[in-house]
Amino acid sequence: MSGEPLRKPVRMVDVGDKPPTKRTALAMGRIELPHEVIRDVLEGRMEKGDVLAVAQVAGIMGAKLTPQLVPLCHTLPGLEGVDIRFEAGEGELVVYAEVRCTGKTGVEMEAMSACVAALLAVYDMCKARAPGATIREVMLLEKTGGKSGRWTRDA
Repeated sequence: MSGEPLRKPVRMVDVGDKPPTKRTALAMGRIELPHEVIRDVLEGRMEKGDVLAVAQVAGIMGAKLTPQLVPLCHTLPGLEGVDIRFEAGEGELVVYAEVRCTGKTGVEMEAMSACVAALLAVYDMCKARAPGATIREVMLLEKTGGKSGRWTRDA
């Protein structure tokens, strides 16, 4: 035995010396649903109520709770904005989550957590009629701010 540790210890990255900058992140995800369920979601005719309104609130809560869900994620001093929007596609509902803050670390995890929380809320409210609904392709589309500046998927 060499006396070296078996694993590198985990740590939260120290951002103490970084200057705060305006930061944004945009994430998206999809949930596959039957056409008639999407129609009823858009027309507000689901048994549990307004699916999109509940999903918006769930997404905002997901962004705010990110440091409690992701072990090494920094707690941010304050999110300045969280926007959740939807697009209906062919057999799917697409969720977009945009998060903004001024801080020393990015908000990518908050945007993806918001997206996942919104998608889970949609699933929960539709599962009685669509138990086979599939959540897929949650991804970061864009981020801005910090030393690395702007990053865009497929740019």
